[in-house]
Amino acid sequence: MEAEKSSRGYAATVLGCYCPRCREGKLFEKKFAFRLKSVLKMNKYCPVCGQPTEIEVGFYYGTGYVSYFIAVLLTVISALLWWLVIGFSTDDNRFIYWLIFNSVALVCLQPWLMRFARSLWLSWFVSYDPYWRDTKPEDVSERMNDEQGNNW
Repeated sequence: MEAEKSSRGYAATVLGCYCPRCREGKLFEKKFAFRLKSVLKMNKYCPVCGQPTEIEVGFYYGTGYVSYFIAVLLTVISALLWWLVIGFSTDDNRFIYWLIFNSVALVCLQPWLMRFARSLWLSWFVSYDPYWRDTKPEDVSERMNDEQGNNW
């Protein structure tokens, strides 16, 4: 039983939406696109190592907080950059322009933010296993209810 080091690091795994256990399988069924109906459709299990992507009913409720925090962080960063490059003034509409720019940017980024938040959330609860080829993922069947699965 020999450990195999993944070619992806933690950041690349989360940003690329790969399985946190094997860092090989994709978490989402379809590639990223602005088709809002299917943007969050996840594989039930990792196609490479078999890791369940929904560990328990309602597992992804917390991603709303993660996505919100990231959106606030991006807003603060854009405000600081705008202030340093363009500046804010009460004499003209620069603040209104920043507000419009920031709002449009957040709306355009929202599908990616939701995917990123799910990938990040799952990575906090499922750690990388260098021996994933030789071991099975944790059995979560007792925590799942098929009638309630994906009911969030």
